[in-house]
Amino acid sequence: MLITINPKSQKPLYEQIVQQIKELVAKGILEEEEQLPSVRDLAAQIVMNPNTVSKAYKELERQGVIVTIRGKGTFVAEQSLREVDPKERQKIQEQLRQLVIEANYANVGKTEMIKWIEKEFEALGGSRDAD
Repeated sequence: MLITINPKSQKPLYEQIVQQIKELVAKGILEEEEQLPSVRDLAAQIVMNPNTVSKAYKELERQGVIVTIRGKGTFVAEQSLREVDPKERQKIQEQLRQLVIEANYANVGKTEMIKWIEKEFEALGGSRDAD
């Protein structure tokens, strides 16, 4: 599993791990029920404090991206078992609203924004049309 950390990023290290694992899952690089490295193994691979990796795993578990089975390890959750958190959807909608406001001030039009969104979905391996 390839995770790279940008120490100069404004985003906390654990959030970088969360984001990258979610991206690997979305792209299908990490598949459902695939076992992830242990906290210690991943910490050693990316040269990071195990507590930081543990915090990322806990957040991924809270979001339903991964599941930990005591004595067996940590696995990518089955998509059908992932719960849709209404608060998370609301948070995404608010982030999009802020992005649209910023795009407006940068003279980025609706058509261009939609193209960018479509490009990002394609980069993840296609679009998901779920309501």
